[in-house]
Amino acid sequence: MTLERKVANVFRLTDENWMKHSNPWSVWTRYSVLPIIVLAFWCRVWIGWWCLIPGLASLFWMFLNPIFFPKPKSTKNWASRSVLGERVYLNRDRIDIPEIHKTPLYSILNTISSIGMLIAIWSIIYYSIWGAVLGVALAYLGKSWYLDRMVWLYEMMKSESEEYQSWDY
Repeated sequence: MTLERKVANVFRLTDENWMKHSNPWSVWTRYSVLPIIVLAFWCRVWIGWWCLIPGLASLFWMFLNPIFFPKPKSTKNWASRSVLGERVYLNRDRIDIPEIHKTPLYSILNTISSIGMLIAIWSIIYYSIWGAVLGVALAYLGKSWYLDRMVWLYEMMKSESEEYQSWDY
């Protein structure tokens, strides 16, 4: 079982929920999570323990988001295809992916995103506005580039499986 499949199980991404998550609204609104968490905990000096409300609400949204929106009317857009590519990538232990997608690039992009998250956390602790901006920017740069590669993967793989073809509408 791939690490990505384990993560998908945590988010309850069944076949139906994967299609809900491919709704562009799900993809784009998920980008709100990190900035809200950073802002919420940044404000702890001014609003005290009340900062937990938006911070925890944002974490709750992170888990609810993939299943909140309905199945999209069409998957012929970048956001939907990025999610479908993630699904293809996690399935690589069952259906082989092209060699060009077996590079360490995906790990590097996830590492960049993780470093950004760590910088964002550091900036919350030490009240560094530049750290917050840099951390969020790195996290989203790594994630967005990763998602772009997932679109490419999906485009290459959709003809390899009837299941993958059925996602293209």
